[in-house]
Amino acid sequence: MAKTKTKFICQNCGYETYKWLGKCPSCNEWNSFAEEIYEKRKGIKKDLRDISVENLIDVKIDQEDRIKTSIEEMDRVLGGGVVKGSLILVGGDPGIGKSTLLIQIANNLSVRELKVLYVSGEESVKQIKIRAERLNLKSNKLYILSETNLDIIKDTIEKISPDILIIDSIQTVYNPDITSAPGSVSQVREGTHILMNIAKRKNIATFIVGHVTKDGSIAGPRVLEHMVDTVLYFEGEAYHSYRILRAIKNRFGSTNEIGMFEMRDVGLVEVENPSEVLISERPKNTSGTIVVPTLEGTRPMLVELQSLVSPTMFGMPRRAAMGIDYNRVTLMIAVLEKKIGYNMENYDVYANIVGGLKTKEPAIDLGIISSIASSYRDLPINSKLTVMGEVGLTGEVRRVSFIEKRIREAEKLGFNIAIIPKANMKDLNKIDGINIIGVNNVLETLDIVLEG
Repeated sequence: MAKTKTKFICQNCGYETYKWLGKCPSCNEWNSFAEEIYEKRKGIKKDLRDISVENLIDVKIDQEDRIKTSIEEMDRVLGGGVVKGSLILVGGDPGIGKSTLLIQIANNLSVRELKVLYVSGEESVKQIKIRAERLNLKSNKLYILSETNLDIIKDTIEKISPDILIIDSIQTVYNPDITSAPGSVSQVREGTHILMNIAKRKNIATFIVGHVTKDGSIAGPRVLEHMVDTVLYFEGEAYHSYRILRAIKNRFGSTNEIGMFEMRDVGLVEVENPSEVLISERPKNTSGTIVVPTLEGTRPMLVELQSLVSPTMFGMPRRAAMGIDYNRVTLMIAVLEKKIGYNMENYDVYANIVGGLKTKEPAIDLGIISSIASSYRDLPINSKLTVMGEVGLTGEVRRVSFIEKRIREAEKLGFNIAIIPKANMKDLNKIDGINIIGVNNVLETLDIVLEG
């Protein structure tokens, strides 16, 4: 007979111990241990005759192994479409649009005669129907199941044999063989493991929705993200209509791609030209604002970078950054103080990327420097001018990658002056319609930006 034992599991990171602890030694979280009962069973031998080995060179891959979702932004992030038999984890803040996006994907795939099973543990069938009508979704191949019992879900999968499976969400699903409550580490880990086996064995592309913790990471054990093939995060602010879909992990494509959506009454709508949207409301003849080309994966995007420099009212000046790495902002301020001679010890500095986009790309360094200097001297920058380049601590401007893509994106939206690192000039082809100026250091840049 199997022996019943008790163990304590940290609900934050999944650390296991046989006695209760006040503080987790792994993640340092307080009061995070919960008692769980489990059965210790003897290992079951597998029949070795069932194991088949294939030579890698003999494995054939068809174009049909990727399924297009008919949402180009989603397909881009996934690396070209959904891979059959893959397990995809979708995370994001409550109300960000995870369920809306997945029900739209389910509808698009079912219209193409693919059988889709949408399992919801948070909404009833009628609630899902109301949401589908609001989004004007109609399909006769989209099956809905409101259930949290994993045994019933498995039986339904065997009965329907869907091409696509959506679980919303993994924290609501429970295995009746485990005594712990739904959402606990053991339940999430076991549920994901069972769904992974089903996806691989029956070649079903599976989407799993995961809740997030207060610090923005996906709730449950860290092993959850290791088990799945792809991890997607939905980013955005409650007061912004724009949403960014970003791949954190992707075994079948790049993790640098992003997709941009706008939340409307009819659901999530793709933003085909993010550059135009992000700079559409840029003020004219105002100091502290500049447009910078940034690269997300293979997609160039123009973002508006704003800075505000104002006298401090306290003994220590304040620095704040939104959408930009805070440490890069402080480094750029130090470069301005040391190399340009700006006295900023009595000024607060605020930097922000408009539109809710976040980037850590060093190519925006020159934009940060230019916008801060513009606000400090209260001199507006030419609205048709853009800058790009990484800045070193000695004030030099270093080369950036994919320079031609960035310049062509700026030229397409009407910019006629581009300031780039001089090191990039020798590899650059001529681009009509835009004046390209190479610079060696920050001083040369500011002479052009603030006086030109």
